Amino acid sequence: MLRSTAAWGALGAAVVASGWVLGRIGVPSSYLFAALVVGLVLALRRPDRFAVAPAAFTAAQAITGTVLGAYLQSRSLSAVADSWLPVTVVSAATLGVCLAAGAVLARVTDVDEPTAALGMVAGGASGIVAMAHELGGDDRLVAFMQYARVLVVVLLTPLLAGLLFPGGHATAGVGDQGPLLGTPADWAITLACAGAGAMFGHAVRLPAAALLGPMAVAGALTLTEALGTFTVPPVLREAAFIAIGLQVGLRFTMATVRQVGRLLAPVLAAIAGLIVACFGLAVVLDITTNVSLEDAYLATTPGGLYAVLAVALGAGANTTFILAVQGLRLLVMILLAPLVVRRFVRPTAAASSAG
Repeated sequence: MLRSTAAWGALGAAVVASGWVLGRIGVPSSYLFAALVVGLVLALRRPDRFAVAPAAFTAAQAITGTVLGAYLQSRSLSAVADSWLPVTVVSAATLGVCLAAGAVLARVTDVDEPTAALGMVAGGASGIVAMAHELGGDDRLVAFMQYARVLVVVLLTPLLAGLLFPGGHATAGVGDQGPLLGTPADWAITLACAGAGAMFGHAVRLPAAALLGPMAVAGALTLTEALGTFTVPPVLREAAFIAIGLQVGLRFTMATVRQVGRLLAPVLAAIAGLIVACFGLAVVLDITTNVSLEDAYLATTPGGLYAVLAVALGAGANTTFILAVQGLRLLVMILLAPLVVRRFVRPTAAASSAG
């Protein structure tokens, strides 16, 4: 027992240290990414030594859902009130483009359709990874594709913004995320949203109920400001992300790693196509609203929210509009993707469960 506790303590320390270093150099969702990589290394070196308890993973999904729901705030809706139709159309079109990219990827590789579709969804990487296995996808490959997309967008957005819209200067960070431990009120509201939301999600039989139920409850609270504003305590948020990262990373095998290697080139090509298609949607948004092409481009990048906001702040762009469109699109992706992907899952459910 003591040996097991010490092993988990060492694992946790390695993840936290790695996540802190990655965060300092600008890697998004650094603790989730670190947990995934550390879990992957352990899974290959010491198979079956560690496993995330199902209850812990469910709790992590519920906290992650609460984090996502907190994005839906009344000021975000106000920022797009005059442009709600073009923003809605562009958000729906983004989901369509992502699913099309996934369908192409599934045709040219040996990846099944649910995994390819979920891997290409642009927005809410942590939420998509958290629900992937339940929706019949291979969450290991979904995580690889999601974080490949996020890293590509994070690396390219400052460069492309500088080339396309010279004059702005990217900043290093985006705002204060509150005290690390949060406040007692934040803890109470977060845990209430997570618990009540998970029960609500299961009661109404939502897909990925442990994630979408809390997201719905938290979104309703933040939108109506029924309990005022709240923030998920950063330490609780990162702990949930670590559990999700470990859940995915510890399930890797050498066969999966070899498959990832084979997928690298086609996945990067699909991501490039996604970036180009989203720029086309930015042109549509520029034509149909009163925002500039720069604002529209930053609002429609396929992910990398914090990097995009850093660039927007440095360039003096309309950060309120950009955050509103990015945040609303994230919620659209998380809510609609499971419903759409269910149509792909059914024909291959047996194959997915076998994997």
